[in-house]
Amino acid sequence: MTTRTRYLVLALTTPLVVFTLVGGLLGQQRTTPGAYPHLRVFDDVVSLIFGSYVEEPSADTVLDGAMLGLAEGLDPDSSWLDASQVKGIDGSAASASGTTGLSLTRQYYLRVVAARDGSPAAKAGLHTGDYIRAIDGKSTRHMSLFQGERLLRGPEGSKVTLTVLRGSQTDTHEVVLTRVAPLPVAVTTTMPAPGVGLLRVAAFGERTPQQLREAVAQAVTQGATQVLIDLRHTAEGDPALGAEAARPFVKTGTLAIREARNQGQQKVEARAGDGSLTLPVTLLTTNGTSQAAEVFAAALVENDRARIIGERTLGRAAAQKLVKLPDGSGLWLTYARWLSPKGTAIHGTGLVPAVPVAEPDVEFGAPLGDEDPILDKALETIGARTAPAKAAA
Repeated sequence: MTTRTRYLVLALTTPLVVFTLVGGLLGQQRTTPGAYPHLRVFDDVVSLIFGSYVEEPSADTVLDGAMLGLAEGLDPDSSWLDASQVKGIDGSAASASGTTGLSLTRQYYLRVVAARDGSPAAKAGLHTGDYIRAIDGKSTRHMSLFQGERLLRGPEGSKVTLTVLRGSQTDTHEVVLTRVAPLPVAVTTTMPAPGVGLLRVAAFGERTPQQLREAVAQAVTQGATQVLIDLRHTAEGDPALGAEAARPFVKTGTLAIREARNQGQQKVEARAGDGSLTLPVTLLTTNGTSQAAEVFAAALVENDRARIIGERTLGRAAAQKLVKLPDGSGLWLTYARWLSPKGTAIHGTGLVPAVPVAEPDVEFGAPLGDEDPILDKALETIGARTAPAKAAA
């Protein structure tokens, strides 16, 4: 088939491809008003590319890029996957248990949401906001989030090289990480001040509700009359786990709302026996707080069980699934999202702290300082809140 013939076929089938993607594969029953002008523009763009681009373009490259753009225009997590990537989902799970501890999102390049406590990424000094410009030398500029996360995984003990850019700095840094076994999910307890327990939740899992009960009990035995729950850089855990973890703190009412296309809203309600933990709670958050941690925080805040001190959370509380396509490719598609108990979207919005405090910037490679302005502000705020009560007594 000649180039001209391929172009004519492409030009004639492009609207059909778009109709299929937008109207069928994404589950829409009809094309929305205003779609036709966009399809006409899309057709014009394809015509210009094949008629005027400086060199003869590849039809596969152009259409693959168009489908990738369609999916990634929805949100950072959705993506179009080629056939080899779809095969990789079924074929490499056994060899992909090794982790770097990084949670990523997509913002022009891949960007770090958080580095799990004690992980290779955290030990190397990576933190929220760092850009991953390349993985093993492969640029992430046109790499989907799904693909990037797959490249970070591998056999335990294997190495992966990241090219990292921090903030507005112009120099990149090469970081070699050795993948390790999945890190355990635990809740730890410390006492940063008399009467105050600090519960660190690095990730959410099935046992997190019980671990929180045990951590609070431990803090009480050490004299705690209130607790701080540290959700800073907590990005691992399905959003549903956040609602379950809120049960020990919320006695009645709605904990969270799950919303899916064509399924409506499903409320997660408190049950008999919930709300056994009654100590005052303050939550610490950063821009790296996401997924289950955000659902947990929203449940406590909107049921008047806690308030947030720190940074605005990321706004990532959704679920994705693979939709396989006839040619072997697929869509990794966001199909459900989580709302706060009052029905406010968390995904794409995040939670606003009652007391905003920013984390200090750290130069790449510089040691972390001893200052912790978010924790310091939380302790100060607790003191300010408890003082009038003591005076009244």
